[in-house]
Amino acid sequence: MSRLYYDLHLHSCLSPCGDNDSTPNDIAGMAKLLGLDIIALTDHNSMKNCPAFFAACERYGIISIAGMELTTAEDIHVVCLFPTLEDGMKFDKEIEKHRILVKNRKDIFGEQRILNEKDELTGEEDHLLTVATDISIEDAPGLVAAFGGVCYPAHIDREANGMISILGTFPTSPSFSAYELRDPVEKEEYEKRFSLSDKLCVVGSDAHCLENMRERENYFELCSLPEDTTQIAKRVIDLIRGGLK
Repeated sequence: MSRLYYDLHLHSCLSPCGDNDSTPNDIAGMAKLLGLDIIALTDHNSMKNCPAFFAACERYGIISIAGMELTTAEDIHVVCLFPTLEDGMKFDKEIEKHRILVKNRKDIFGEQRILNEKDELTGEEDHLLTVATDISIEDAPGLVAAFGGVCYPAHIDREANGMISILGTFPTSPSFSAYELRDPVEKEEYEKRFSLSDKLCVVGSDAHCLENMRERENYFELCSLPEDTTQIAKRVIDLIRGGLK
């Protein structure tokens, strides 16, 4: 078995709460220093820094996954992951139709910077990305699957924007194959309280600055690793989609 050390919940300077030093290149470089093998960029309700992120990861020899932290109509955060950059960018265009547009106040919420592969500023997102979309938690899995991806509730062990905090439970519908914790120490307790033993627990840092990225701690095991990094990303997404069933 081969181990892939991961962090699948990272924010760049595109997220309003993300540090401006969290550029695609610096995220990839920090992942290399931390000994991570595979990482996902999951900015709030946008994937516009994913092309630069993919280019940076390739330079550093890191496997990249296109992702987004979607905010549902209920204000629940959901990690969405896609097997290819192309799939992810198609999903990004779809999400543009579902966003509720509120003008960003940079003096309050911070900048939302779009960068190229050299970390040069190419634009800014004018509307606040942390505002909820009109997509319900019930509809999110099907919409993500239509673009070849998989999604699961983010940081269910957190009060802010956590599904359990908002709904009071981990519902049986819609069906999720996985869930995210920020603290893996809580895994056994959450499995018992919410009957999650058939679901895969993914540990995510939710890092909004470089110093909060996790070291080489959490991993997936694959029986063999394809040479093509795109195939590795697809295998990881398939693993998440299958849960523990």
